[in-house]
Amino acid sequence: MAKYTKVPISALPLATPNQLLIHNLTSDPFTPDPAEFRTDVLSTKPSIQRRARLLSPDAHFSHVTPMPLPFPYEIAPPDPPEVVEDKAAYVESWLSKREATNLQPDDQEGNSPRILHKYAPGARDQKRELIGLSETCLRDCLPHLDVGDSFATLGTPALVPLQVLVDNTEDASHEASAARQELVDVLSGHVVLMSSESKSDEVNPGFAPWSVRYSGHQFGNWAGQLGDGRAISIHVTPHPLDPDKTFELQLKGAGRTPFSRTADGLAVLRSSIREYLCSEAMHALAIPTTRSLSLVSLPELPVLRERVETACVFTRVAESFLRIGNFETLSPPTNMFFLGGGQQEANYDALRILGEWVGKSVLKLDNVDWENNGAWGKELVFDVARRNAKMVAAWQAYGFMHGVINSDNVSVLGLTIDYGPFAFMDVFDPFHICNHTDDGGRYAYKYQPNMIIYACRALLQALSPLIGAETQLGKAVSAGWADNASPEKIAEWRKAGVDLIKDEMERIIEETCGLEYGALLRKRLALRKQEKTDQTQIFQPLLNIMEEHDLDFHSTFRRLSFFRPSLLESSRAASLEIFIGGILSGSPENTDHGKATTDWLAWLEKYAARIETERSEWPIDGSFDHVRESAAKSANPRFVLRQWVLEEVIKKVEENHHSGKRILAKVMQMACSPFAPWGAEGEEIPNSGLDNETQEERRYCELGDKKLLGFQCSCSS
Repeated sequence: MAKYTKVPISALPLATPNQLLIHNLTSDPFTPDPAEFRTDVLSTKPSIQRRARLLSPDAHFSHVTPMPLPFPYEIAPPDPPEVVEDKAAYVESWLSKREATNLQPDDQEGNSPRILHKYAPGARDQKRELIGLSETCLRDCLPHLDVGDSFATLGTPALVPLQVLVDNTEDASHEASAARQELVDVLSGHVVLMSSESKSDEVNPGFAPWSVRYSGHQFGNWAGQLGDGRAISIHVTPHPLDPDKTFELQLKGAGRTPFSRTADGLAVLRSSIREYLCSEAMHALAIPTTRSLSLVSLPELPVLRERVETACVFTRVAESFLRIGNFETLSPPTNMFFLGGGQQEANYDALRILGEWVGKSVLKLDNVDWENNGAWGKELVFDVARRNAKMVAAWQAYGFMHGVINSDNVSVLGLTIDYGPFAFMDVFDPFHICNHTDDGGRYAYKYQPNMIIYACRALLQALSPLIGAETQLGKAVSAGWADNASPEKIAEWRKAGVDLIKDEMERIIEETCGLEYGALLRKRLALRKQEKTDQTQIFQPLLNIMEEHDLDFHSTFRRLSFFRPSLLESSRAASLEIFIGGILSGSPENTDHGKATTDWLAWLEKYAARIETERSEWPIDGSFDHVRESAAKSANPRFVLRQWVLEEVIKKVEENHHSGKRILAKVMQMACSPFAPWGAEGEEIPNSGLDNETQEERRYCELGDKKLLGFQCSCSS
């Protein structure tokens, strides 16, 4: 039985000050304190939080509230007309009326006061509709969150229209309806959670939303200050069963921040659905990732991209959203040409502050002697390298392509983050490029591990002066450690830091990635022992066959789950022919089936021999073949979130939210249980013998329209 009480989102407990980024890192001087930000900035000069600008060199973040509006803002003249003497003051007043400054009544019962209070705008009340809520994210990250009757309003998950549509909302209690409405209000960016106390209050520390500053290398080029252009963190709450673990809630597409540059800070329904589904699909495949909580549509808010689309606010959840780019912005490269004014000089004390907090509170490095001022820079780099090596190994093993592995898109926790033009592999092609703007193929599937090495080199370059100084000192650097250092001294430290650990860091990535990749492919092939020849004799030859004969990556692995060595016996030639024919059934018409069959026979003989060496490795409760088949099916997805599935779901939700959100919910269910036998897999039943829903499940597990195989998408979102 759960040892926690469910509460509405505004009553979720707030993390302690030592767990909160805003109490451990340095704020933008224009938004220095949550209390001052709420009472002064939002009331008298709200434009400062949305004005594209460079932050102070020592700043890690800026406070900013959600405000999803089209940009440039359409500021109407006074009504009735009047002469505006101070146009700047008029603009500030117009914006302030749309800021969340009006304190709302608390609904909490009992004597325990809320730390966070609800604030709503006075002149902004957009239509907002919940169209997606993730049960798996709630279960894993926020089991104490009361979502009221949200799932009832979303309806029964279904791929086909239900015969009878049952509306349960009329039977919902007032409390359930209120909890759901509060959830939608907060996760749409309409209501903002803030505290009334100042940052210095030790009992109830101040709290207001924020966006972080970072820089990065984009397609190999230094891009200067970037930052959360449309991401705003709105809450940090501890897990009820593990108070040492906190989860940060971040809205994506809720309006401009100081890092938005010329953009509107909004997100469209199309891209939001893609990230919402894929985050949970990745988690179901055990690939490290940020999580997705909700989708709230703003159907009356137009967003101009390649065409006019509608806005959507997506809520994602993670223990931290910090990236390698957060370090780069404080210690930019010294040898890279940068055109433009989007970068300040280095601030090495801010680098120290960030690194110490990340090492202690985010990565929780237990091999650093924090109490005795132990050096931490090298260990931080190694830990980030290991985490990202494991992540990219899982990408490769499951055919996931990120599309834009810029250093600002690489998490310090080794989480898949910032889903843009991603894709899962269809027909196996190691050089496939899923992002149509990646003309040179920099981020092609084959090169993803190299790009993680590149990103970790960027982290090392950023931290290298500190690592070099720590090496000379024999301990961690202290406040002001580089204040009086000459450029020559910084360069000396930088070179020493890089020379000290670059080779070891790259070795860690290559070895960790190789070991993890091998372990995952053995799992997919239901092999339990590690053999030195696995890569050369089993894995690579299998991938070569897929590539040469244009075979689908995932369905090939899934069909191999049903392979049994006994199929190679001469008496079972017909069964073997049927088995190989099934693997080749999705191949192109011009496939040389004779050559393909010969190649498969040769590989299956090696695979069967490898399987036979492992009989003693398996605990047998029943037949050996059955146990292996079950293990293989639990590692090879029946349902894959293919591009054609995403395109179809997006179209259906855009056309009709009412029926579309049921389809969205069902696809989310399939993505979260990808190994289940959707569509009556394995049962020799023709489609005509299945009910409509099961037929659709079966269709969603197929390759789909061949025109969409290898479909490339854009970054536009």
